[in-house]
Amino acid sequence: MRFAYQVLVHTPLWVWPLLAYLVWQGIKAMRPRKVTVNRSLIMPAIFIIWGLSSLITTSQNSLAPLVAWLAAALVLGLTGFLTAKPFELDHASGEITRPGSVVPLIRNLTIFALQYAVRVIMAIDPDARTTAAVAGRAVGGAMTGYFLGRTVALLRQYHRQRTADVMTSPPPP
Repeated sequence: MRFAYQVLVHTPLWVWPLLAYLVWQGIKAMRPRKVTVNRSLIMPAIFIIWGLSSLITTSQNSLAPLVAWLAAALVLGLTGFLTAKPFELDHASGEITRPGSVVPLIRNLTIFALQYAVRVIMAIDPDARTTAAVAGRAVGGAMTGYFLGRTVALLRQYHRQRTADVMTSPPPP
C-alpha cells in the first residue's frame, strides 16, 4: 500500500488531467456523434505528440529503443490505416458522423496504463531501465504509428468524399 501511495504521490500533476481527458473522450466515443474533421484530429494529435516526445525526452544509450520505436510505428501505422472505420460525411456542414464504440475508451486506457507503467519502472528500478526504455519507445512508436495511420485514412476518405461530391453536383445555373 505504501508503494502505491509513493508512486501516486510522485506522479507529475499533469498526468491526472490527461487521464481525465482520455477517459472523457473515450466515454464520448461510445455514442455516435457528429464532429468536424479538424475536431476529430485532436485526439490523434495528442497521441502522436506524446509518442514522438518519447524520442526526445529520454537519452539514448543504444540503438535498440530507436529500432523498437520505428518497428512499432511501422507495424501499427499500417494497422491504424487498415482498421480505420468508414464514416458518413454531411456535405452541407462538412461534419462527419463517427459510429459509437467502446474501443477508443479501451485503447486510451491501455495506452495510458502502458506509458505509466513504463515510466514507473524507469523511475524505481535502475536495473530494468534499459528494458523499460525499449518497451516505452515501442509503445510510443506504436501509438504514433497507429494514430498517424488512422489520421491518413480519415483524411483520405474525407477528401475522396468531398471530391466525389464536387464531381457529382450539378453545375451552377
